[in-house]
Amino acid sequence: MHELKISIITVCYNAESTIERCIQSVINQYYSNIEYIIVDGASSDATFNIINRYKGHIQLMVSEPDGGIYDAMNKGIAMATGQVVGMLNADDVFADNGAVGAIAAAFEKKDNDILYADLNYLKQNGSIFRKWRSGYYKEGIFNKGWMPPHPTFYCKRSLYELFGNYSPDFGTAADYELMLRFIHVKKASVFYLERVVVNMNTGGVSNNSYLGRIKVLFLDLKAMYKHGLKFPPIALLYKRLSKIKQFF
Repeated sequence: MHELKISIITVCYNAESTIERCIQSVINQYYSNIEYIIVDGASSDATFNIINRYKGHIQLMVSEPDGGIYDAMNKGIAMATGQVVGMLNADDVFADNGAVGAIAAAFEKKDNDILYADLNYLKQNGSIFRKWRSGYYKEGIFNKGWMPPHPTFYCKRSLYELFGNYSPDFGTAADYELMLRFIHVKKASVFYLERVVVNMNTGGVSNNSYLGRIKVLFLDLKAMYKHGLKFPPIALLYKRLSKIKQFF
């Protein structure tokens, strides 16, 4: 048994078309000391029936109404017992069976508070059309619109106890606000794992419509002003422009 326990949390709602693939990508990991937690928001489709098929591989599972994706994530964090916690969205998968092992090895070797890595965006046919290569963190780089990809964000569970959970006040930008708070404001130690660990499908909560994209701009600005970034409108512009290079 590996020493470091990693809690992986999947939150879902009416995800019958993707949840099985997500679960399989977790239970097929070579790394054995995984605590898998699934928080379902009382799905009305076959999602929870599919989850039940794999209950022998899932340490904790719940299906009940919640206040949205970040409320569900907070529920999962409250249930977690691993030293390290990360999220895997219901429509995403690990890039390969060694991803969690690479994350665990980096934490054990570097002993940092936070790890982030790279991810690929996939089309519906499974082909890669966008590559998010994070790059190394430098203090102050959030002022230039930088952020790590949230699906690759893993941190010690103690950070949630010290710095707080996802804040519903920031809506679909709650993941950005939390990473900004943990890394930029609280200055937790960070390690960049230069490796693709997650394949992410398009159509997330924050970018599934033009209205959603406009709304998240304002929520990003709210987080930037909250945490004292220099020239938030400029940081927001850089944050948007940085996505262009992911297509090349």
